Amino acid sequence: MTAPQTTAIQLSPDLPLTVTAQGSGRPVLVLHGGGGPATVAGLAAHLAQTSHALTPTHPGWNGTPRPERLGTPAAYARTYLDLLHAQDLRDVLVIGSSLGGWIGAELALQDTEGRVSGLILIDAGGIDVPTAPILNVFGLSPAELAAHSFHDPAKFRVDPATVTEHARATQQANMATMNHIAGDPYMHAPTLRARLSGIALPTLVLWGASDGVFTPAYGQALAQAIPGAQFTVIPEAGHLPQIEQPEATFALVDAFAAGQRA
Repeated sequence: MTAPQTTAIQLSPDLPLTVTAQGSGRPVLVLHGGGGPATVAGLAAHLAQTSHALTPTHPGWNGTPRPERLGTPAAYARTYLDLLHAQDLRDVLVIGSSLGGWIGAELALQDTEGRVSGLILIDAGGIDVPTAPILNVFGLSPAELAAHSFHDPAKFRVDPATVTEHARATQQANMATMNHIAGDPYMHAPTLRARLSGIALPTLVLWGASDGVFTPAYGQALAQAIPGAQFTVIPEAGHLPQIEQPEATFALVDAFAAGQRA
């Protein structure tokens, strides 16, 4: 396994895209959620044992520049298709967590060149489910957000006194960027639920049983909108099962990828 390498790929004059690459084999594009690339770092490291894992930092996160044209998850999806084209990557497995899952679904729908061959959505947003409303995370305190995000929030409690001013400012800026691109309408595109019927890829939808941001009922509705999608609930996990239940999550991801190879 090659060591992680983070570089800025100049996709356009106004966009140096920060991408961390590690491992070799089948390309896997790992898309993080609102919490930033750290929320999928463990998943990417696991994938790098057998695959070529690419983890971009969404423009606007962690101090990276965001051109104004990147104002919606669909626009981010077009950027990542440009990345796949620039790297001439094919047979790509796309894995998206939370907001990254929304971007991944849009990417699959926009992929007219057939570069993507599989899709995994982990507690993803992007659709409106009136019977399973999305928790509004903006304005919640860190403790309140953790209470809704984790099955066992006590294990992931962070003492506010240990958070540096730089880290706090980065978190606030990340949330401001997410609010800009996904705050209105809140965490969904009105047309996406109907458009998901156009995804013609093997798709796995994974969900934490205790997710209080997007509930399992929301996840089931998302999976039902994608033809042939598998839906699996992970016990004792919340919004980030790849962090809270990594072994169970990684096993499901590996089995899906191996099934595609078979």
